[in-house]
Amino acid sequence: MEPALDRSQQYPLGASITLEDMNVDPYPIYSRLRESEPITWSDAYNMYLATRYEDVQAILRDTENFVVGTEHSTIMDTFGEHMLTTEGEQHDTYKKPLLPTFRPGSIRALMEQAIRSHCNELIDGFASGGKVELRSAFASRLPIKTVLSLFGLSQQDETLLRGWYDAFEKALANFTWDPEIRAHAKKQVAAFHDYLQVQIDNKRQAPDGLLLDQMLSISEPRSLTDEEVRRNASIIFFGGISTVEALTLNAVYTLGHHPQAQQQLLTKPELMPQLLDEVVRFTGPVQSASRHVVKEVSIGGVNFQPGDTVNCMLASANRDATVFTNPDTFDFTRPELRKHVGFAIGSHNCLGSHLAKAEAGMAVEILLARCPGLHLDPDHPAEVRGYEFRQPRALPLCW
Repeated sequence: MEPALDRSQQYPLGASITLEDMNVDPYPIYSRLRESEPITWSDAYNMYLATRYEDVQAILRDTENFVVGTEHSTIMDTFGEHMLTTEGEQHDTYKKPLLPTFRPGSIRALMEQAIRSHCNELIDGFASGGKVELRSAFASRLPIKTVLSLFGLSQQDETLLRGWYDAFEKALANFTWDPEIRAHAKKQVAAFHDYLQVQIDNKRQAPDGLLLDQMLSISEPRSLTDEEVRRNASIIFFGGISTVEALTLNAVYTLGHHPQAQQQLLTKPELMPQLLDEVVRFTGPVQSASRHVVKEVSIGGVNFQPGDTVNCMLASANRDATVFTNPDTFDFTRPELRKHVGFAIGSHNCLGSHLAKAEAGMAVEILLARCPGLHLDPDHPAEVRGYEFRQPRALPLCW
């Protein structure tokens, strides 16, 4: 591998990156990188960053040279071996049996009633007040309630699961490998596994056909051990919360800054799927997807060596002007919208993308219907932050 000093000299733009600058607004930085240093080395991230659409596509589709699960992976370090840290036969053993459950038709049949019920229940708590801070009152709670329903678990465990989620989120964005964050996450993962094992034992006594029961019932290509069920349930649980919370908040925030789009959506609600895809492209709820090099390979003129880590900047690829016309403009009628890589691509594309869009879509639809005139609170402007998971830290609204 190249010495760190040589990397800093070879990649001056990458050397200038700070996590704080990325946290505030990564998009001008992405633009400069795509133009002058499309694959760069960043000391702040302690890895390479790939910023152009073409290179991101090439890396994510190449599972022979770039893999997800090594000792350098925060997701491996946090959750162990599961569908997002394995390749080939092992990956297919974990993921393929669950694909039918996460198809759009199955999601509608299995979850639409529950999602609508959770949305209305949460909105009941603030609809008459004329204002709300949406993250704490709604967006952070809806995905947890939905995940509990998806797995067939008690709604009384919402607060417990929120605490675990917060620890997991910090660990997955811990690119500096802070030992305290790692230790706390490992302790919380162990507690979550203890909780899940109790639920597994209960499902064996009283099967219900919901997701945890389905995972216990997998027989092809083989059945899963309880530990494998717990590890894969952990990553489904995390992904089912992080993406939905951010997508919901980013959608409402973006509509607040684009009232014409909000009016268009009110008159043509069938455009909701396109709107959400453009929110994913434009706002990047999940900014990146890391891959680890296992064989010497060249991409974009850079020679990678085994042991290197490359962060594929999904949010940057989604602003690449060679693919998206006027990429810094929000436009959910753009013809190339389906090309976005916000849910990743290849074998490790997001299992729950259809569930995430179903939840966020119903959330926005019901919010606009029950809170007529919904708009951003001018007295308390929201700020979008995050270099890995990006969303408003708080979203005050009025109607």
